[in-house]
Amino acid sequence: MPTAYAMSEKSGAFCSISIKRVVELYAGKAKMVWNRLFLWVLMTFDELVNLVAVEKSPRIAIGARVCIDSRIVRPGDIFVAIDGTTCNGHDFIGQAVAKGASYVVCQAPSKPAPGGGVEVILVEDSARAAGLLAQAAMGSPAEKLTNLAVTGTNGKTTVAYLVRSVIRKAGKRCGLIGTIIYDTCSTDTREAPLTTPDCVSIAEMTAEMVKNGAEYMVAEASSHALSQNRLAGVNFKAAAFTNLAGDHLDYHKTEDDYLAAKARLFTGLRPDATAVLNAQSPHARLIAGQTNARILWYAIDAKADLGGHIESMDTSGTALTLKYAGKRIKITIPLLGLYNVSNCLAAAGLCLASGFDFDTVASGLSNPQPIPGRLEKVDWPGDFSVLIDYAHTDDALKNVLSTLKPLCKGRLIVVFGCGGDRDRTKRPRMARVAEQLADLVVVTSDNPRTEPPEKIIDEILAGFEGETRIVEADRRKAICLAIDAAKANDIVLIAGKGHETYQIIGTQKSHFSDKETALESLKIRE
Repeated sequence: MPTAYAMSEKSGAFCSISIKRVVELYAGKAKMVWNRLFLWVLMTFDELVNLVAVEKSPRIAIGARVCIDSRIVRPGDIFVAIDGTTCNGHDFIGQAVAKGASYVVCQAPSKPAPGGGVEVILVEDSARAAGLLAQAAMGSPAEKLTNLAVTGTNGKTTVAYLVRSVIRKAGKRCGLIGTIIYDTCSTDTREAPLTTPDCVSIAEMTAEMVKNGAEYMVAEASSHALSQNRLAGVNFKAAAFTNLAGDHLDYHKTEDDYLAAKARLFTGLRPDATAVLNAQSPHARLIAGQTNARILWYAIDAKADLGGHIESMDTSGTALTLKYAGKRIKITIPLLGLYNVSNCLAAAGLCLASGFDFDTVASGLSNPQPIPGRLEKVDWPGDFSVLIDYAHTDDALKNVLSTLKPLCKGRLIVVFGCGGDRDRTKRPRMARVAEQLADLVVVTSDNPRTEPPEKIIDEILAGFEGETRIVEADRRKAICLAIDAAKANDIVLIAGKGHETYQIIGTQKSHFSDKETALESLKIRE
């Protein structure tokens, strides 16, 4: 039976109160001055989940929502206090109660502000609780979808787009949550502010997907989201791991912590789910030892359940052979690089684990929708090429430049910077990669945020051994410099921001597009 406590408004002290007394109070057999005493009924969390899952429950206000932001609480809502990275939701329980929250879910008792009785449910992990409640309140939409996920430092967006391409080719509807867009299978997609949004937003979007006829969802699972349990309440049929490289150490502090965050996606898989793992990643071997799910290994020219072999590659795409269950299929994909072939295999593994046949998977991979900002070619009729890519880690930049180097008949020119208020350790590493693989390097700003651009650039320059680079802090001018310097058969790579249509300087977010800027510069050349 649930336990109940009363808290004195004046002293803040707890005193026990019998369940019988609680029943009398609810039945109106006794009076209590609520602005002097707050009732805390510690019902079980499962009881609350069941309440919100029942349509028109008499104990849940009509239109009540699950909220993790106290500022938007309305009377009757359920407020879940989450201990976040920048602030602690427990500090705002009082505000939520004052706004009329009927229930508070938290990890530790906290005195509510004056305003009446509130039922409080204590849980060990309020972030996980928020996800479960949000799904229950929306009618458990994620349970009506076949859910797929991909995590890893690089390649998540490409894998997600390829998965959606295969599923669409099979005549099914697939929602997508990722770095570039949120697609709920409606006529419009939304620009994504976060790779993986909060659990309430995920519940709302999965409900939209179901309403719009989707049967599948593919989600990019960021390490931040996994460490913060934003995907709680969503069971995945299959999850893929691409790779792990140096990034986000401003948040995770160590590589071990970073890997542990990624691994959470796989430790949470059910035994009947499938972990799609890169056999050529040592980190994947560690993840394999932590999951109860079935494992489907993939690799290029190595022993694996799902294999790939590159037949040829040019600037138009890659011809490769897929190998699975004793069968071989040759396909051509409009993607370049060894790393994109690996992404292709990860996507194929997710689709195979979902029940799609090998032929359907191969067909879907052959004609994917263009992926914005992923080695995206700027369309113009000149005699050199300009490409836009999201590569913002040393590993990603190395992959892209290594792919372009043998295809470039002239000089390989790269423009890049590093984001402010983010992992500083990768700045000199990116410089070393650029210096080793490019013929001309232009160092500039990315999203400096609250760091001085010159300070970021100085930390990048520390990674160079020689002096053969151009420094221009203004990104627009830097792109123009690179394009002005280009000659016949050169390739200009503008790296770091990819699909982004903004630049953050200080706390101001202004419109900025690498692609638009490149086109403007190319028109001037014409």
